[in-house]
Amino acid sequence: MDGPKRTTSLYGRRTPLARPAAQIEALDAVDLAAGPTGTGSFHRDLVASGWERGLTPAPLEIVQINIGKLCNMTCRHCHVDSGPDRTEENMDRAAVDACLAAIDHIQAHPDGGSLHTVDLTGGAPELNPHFEYLVDECVARGLHVIDRCNLTILLVRRYRHLPQWLAERGVEVACSLPHYRKLGTDAQRGDGTYDKSIRALAALNEAGYGQGDPDKVLTLVTNPVGSFLAGSQASLEAEWKAALQRYHSVSFDRLFALNNMPMSRYLEWLLEKGQLDAYMDRLLGAFNPAAIDGLMCRNTISVGWDGKIYDCDFNQQLEMDAAVPFGHVADFDLDAWQARTVRTERHCYGCTAGAGSSCGGATA
Repeated sequence: MDGPKRTTSLYGRRTPLARPAAQIEALDAVDLAAGPTGTGSFHRDLVASGWERGLTPAPLEIVQINIGKLCNMTCRHCHVDSGPDRTEENMDRAAVDACLAAIDHIQAHPDGGSLHTVDLTGGAPELNPHFEYLVDECVARGLHVIDRCNLTILLVRRYRHLPQWLAERGVEVACSLPHYRKLGTDAQRGDGTYDKSIRALAALNEAGYGQGDPDKVLTLVTNPVGSFLAGSQASLEAEWKAALQRYHSVSFDRLFALNNMPMSRYLEWLLEKGQLDAYMDRLLGAFNPAAIDGLMCRNTISVGWDGKIYDCDFNQQLEMDAAVPFGHVADFDLDAWQARTVRTERHCYGCTAGAGSSCGGATA
């Protein structure tokens, strides 16, 4: 299968694309004529779709915290460029506590009642030394917690207790799995990944996940292996559930089908294959105004490993600061956050193509 294969990080190889500015320049260099206005301008296409003021916030529902770029894997499609060599970018206790203080500020605010979820991502978030502390503190605040897990980390001796530990706290586990077949998964994430992932899913099932229990939700997250868009989420979910049960006797609760974002290591692969122009045309050709309302940048704050804040995890990786008068979560102010306009660039077409794509799956 001609999909992205495991690699080393852009950061570790010191390639030009390791710079977020170089990634934006690569996207801006593509000659685009599709989309509602035919300009290749995401902002103009937003305006043409009825969003005259640009992307404005919805009530804040989710705090997503990227607690580090350290990961035990180096997948070719990773938009974070995470890997074993990203040891420096790991959230410290002071930044963790600043996140918790911001959550307290939101919950105490008259307009903070919509906040219901803390979404922990990475890298492999479990590798952060403060992961369990942060989970416990968020659960104590009555919030739903999501652990974005790469599955293979659960087979590392030090973390084998996590399926049961997370289940006891009602943490949702959202797991990356490119395909329910071995070939598709190993093509994107490296040889041997699929077998390890199935073993990890079995361990989660044994802990009570994937059995329909609302307190032990097991979500699988898939990205296409190649340069095409995500298929129908509902159809894929039914297909995946049947296949994984039939071949491996493992089960899960729901599936999120996400488009690959044209940035970081996936962007590098598109450029190497000479497919960037075609992929961008595909995204613009599938631009769907109905997907805009549910974009995660509207109801989510994204916090980086160093405490800096962004509109979404994708803007975070491109170092696109949010348009607010403060830059760190320690200074978070809900009123200013809700008054901002979300910053956009061409990578945003990835979230508005087809049925839409966000950390919560399809948006339309």
